[in-house]
Amino acid sequence: MPTPHRAERFAAGLSREEAARRLEECGANVVARERRTPVWRRVLQQLRDPLIVVLLVAAVLTLTTGDLPDASVILLVITVNTVAGVVQEVRAERAVAALTALSAPTARVLRDGAECSVPAADVVPGDLVLLGEGDIVPADGEVVDAALLLVDESALTGESVPVEKAADADRPPSTVSADTVSAGTVVVRGRGRVQVTGTGPDSALGRIAALMGTAPGLTPLQRRLARFGRVLAAVTVALCAVVLALGLVRGQPVELMVVTAISLAVAAVPESLPAVVTLALALGARRMAERHAIVRRLPAVETLGSVTVLATDKTGTLTEGRMAAERLWTPQGEATASGIGYDPEGHVIRDGHPVTARDAPDLAELLRASLLCNDAGLEPPPDGSGRWRAMGDPTEAALLTAGARLGLDRAAVERAAPRVDEIPFDSARKRMTTVHRAPDGALRIVCKGAPEVMLRPPVLIDAPDTRTRAAARAETLARDGYRVLAVASADHDETPPRSTDAWESGLSLLGLVGILDPPRDTSRTTVTACEHAGIAPVLITGDHPLTARAVAARAGIVAREDEVTTGMRIRQGTAGPLTASRVYARTTPDQKLDIVQAWRAAGHVVAMTGDGVNDGPALRRADIGVAMGQRGTEVARQAADLVLADDNLATVVAAVEEGRRVYANVRRFLLYALAGGTAEILVMLLGPFLGMPLPLLPAQILWINLLTHGLPGVALGAEPVEPGVMRHPPRPPEESVLGAGLWPRLLAMGVFVAGVTLVAAVWAREAGRPWQSVTFLVLGATQLGVALGSRARPGSLANPFLLLAVGTALALQVAGVYLPPLRALLGTEPLPLVDLAIAGALSGLGHVVMRVQRWLFPERPPRSRSAPAPAHG
Repeated sequence: MPTPHRAERFAAGLSREEAARRLEECGANVVARERRTPVWRRVLQQLRDPLIVVLLVAAVLTLTTGDLPDASVILLVITVNTVAGVVQEVRAERAVAALTALSAPTARVLRDGAECSVPAADVVPGDLVLLGEGDIVPADGEVVDAALLLVDESALTGESVPVEKAADADRPPSTVSADTVSAGTVVVRGRGRVQVTGTGPDSALGRIAALMGTAPGLTPLQRRLARFGRVLAAVTVALCAVVLALGLVRGQPVELMVVTAISLAVAAVPESLPAVVTLALALGARRMAERHAIVRRLPAVETLGSVTVLATDKTGTLTEGRMAAERLWTPQGEATASGIGYDPEGHVIRDGHPVTARDAPDLAELLRASLLCNDAGLEPPPDGSGRWRAMGDPTEAALLTAGARLGLDRAAVERAAPRVDEIPFDSARKRMTTVHRAPDGALRIVCKGAPEVMLRPPVLIDAPDTRTRAAARAETLARDGYRVLAVASADHDETPPRSTDAWESGLSLLGLVGILDPPRDTSRTTVTACEHAGIAPVLITGDHPLTARAVAARAGIVAREDEVTTGMRIRQGTAGPLTASRVYARTTPDQKLDIVQAWRAAGHVVAMTGDGVNDGPALRRADIGVAMGQRGTEVARQAADLVLADDNLATVVAAVEEGRRVYANVRRFLLYALAGGTAEILVMLLGPFLGMPLPLLPAQILWINLLTHGLPGVALGAEPVEPGVMRHPPRPPEESVLGAGLWPRLLAMGVFVAGVTLVAAVWAREAGRPWQSVTFLVLGATQLGVALGSRARPGSLANPFLLLAVGTALALQVAGVYLPPLRALLGTEPLPLVDLAIAGALSGLGHVVMRVQRWLFPERPPRSRSAPAPAHG
């Protein structure tokens, strides 16, 4: 008895009762959502920062001594920082939820032999799902029946060419078929029936969701500030304990010295640092938005400035994300088609000159046949602007575009030779054949397909030399990453018998067409800019190795074959060290994770770009994930830290510049603030040895700290980018935030400010002036001079906020000496105008010395020893 067709064995589908039983047993066809982190836990994580811990201790001690105003200021700083951090985190990490949203909301299934529509969440293993053009596949399954079924799997696999799906009629039901579909993929053309084999967590989306369970780690800046905070906390407590002990030894009141030690601790800790970081990140995020980069997590702004490796996807990132028939070959010669996307506007270039169908009859015949043997369509932008879209197979749409660029009118071509019959493309024959009626009544047969099945007898009747030349050219194009189609035709006076042997033999070769997803015009420029900035670009894709290498070579990422590896070699353990390659082809989502993790384990800061569902886990695991805003899936956008609104990799370079500006401003503030804190501690430590029992009162310390670390400190976070910042290598990932010579510089500035202050104080004491008020005024004013000297672009109005902040702070510092209410609060005395002028001159020295120091020791970070040497193409 003959074996029934596979579709017939599943004609009725499941019964409703069986479907309900399986739904209860297997669960809903949804991806489990990640549990949200409660707000209290987020608050606790913010309060664990070492700098905040120091401030909390200071607040408790200040409250213990009854100093409510100082305690209120400290608690206000803590509250503002914590609220800002929690608000940013609440909007993060929705990637798993996006996977559920991506699934089809409804699905057409057969239940009890009848077609019905059910929620996608109710699809169960064993269901028979009906698919049509434009449908999103709701679950993993085996194809049991198909008619011209073409599925776009790029979101899952990274493969830019849609995959044809077909059913094997003789395959036993228990056999695993190679013709399967995955949840989240899209039907481009045709129809089919699929028996569901995996739902929810067991589907392709579910397996990817499981890979995304790892929470993002600390950014480089967060790690550096955490280390710095622990060191600063220990040093500050120790020095303040020394000041307390010295005061008690000299017979100072216990309560006064406790308040003094607490005030000094608050002054030494740059409590404005959280505000400076937040402002710098927020301004960076706003600037990035103006340059089409949308920041989802503020710390990602700084992370970009530390990137040493840029792992990029291929389709839609380095490439345009659209197929293009770029190379044309006929036995008479070659030509190149130029243009953008599927837009018919463009040219066909031969021998350096544009040609038309009249100028090049051989090319006209090749592309005319490509228009006839074609089931795709082109859709113009709805409003007359924007991009043309492919309807159907993108490869066939590329042929339509090439024909239009040669000047062929598809409608006129089809009217002159209407289609009367066809043999659709299938993966076994690797070709498609159509039959057309010519105006004279004769029949024209057109066939297009893979060169390996076309360029041989009996398909072709051309001379062996022609076939050999065509095969050699097809191999060269394939090696360059092109998908090659051979096109042939034959004319018949009489209708030949309808069979593949009769229609697909005795043909004459018209030529070859090389099709690929072309690199973006900006790809090579972007890669070059990355290399100049010390960033090594690598390509990770699910596409074919030849295609991946060709695109990478065009973009300048690789030059040698040994820089390319594949997912199969990684799986077999023959790929060697993962960080030795620059191109990774045919990779799976879990292998992308391994590659990213390998680079991170080697000490690099990795940025990963992507647009598909398969990129989600790697985007989440990387130090910073960058998703495409237009082409990207919702999964990729939600998993990423940064979304490129224009899908342009060049935007990443602009974002890196912003990241470096943020990091430079954080270091600029630390140099200024810690130099001031060091100066205050030195004044309090050395003053008693110079005859000043208590150089500054607690209130005076807190007032100086409030004015210098307040608006001027925060304003330093808004400084513009320094010239030439993108010609420097990134910061070594292992470098301290005070590395690259910042420690000696801040100590030197602290000693200088303390020295100037103590000299002024000793002079005032010997001259019988109010020396404590002189100390108070000079110490604050000199620090403000240092703030002006810290500017990235002196002599310009690039950051007017800093000028206003310093001017306001200086006015308030002077007011603390002359206004009676402030004098009563701070314990100061008015100074003669001569003393005020001397204090002003000394503060000017702070500006001069800071400028000299910046000239002698410019910000030139050394190259990390672990930084990869970029490949040159």
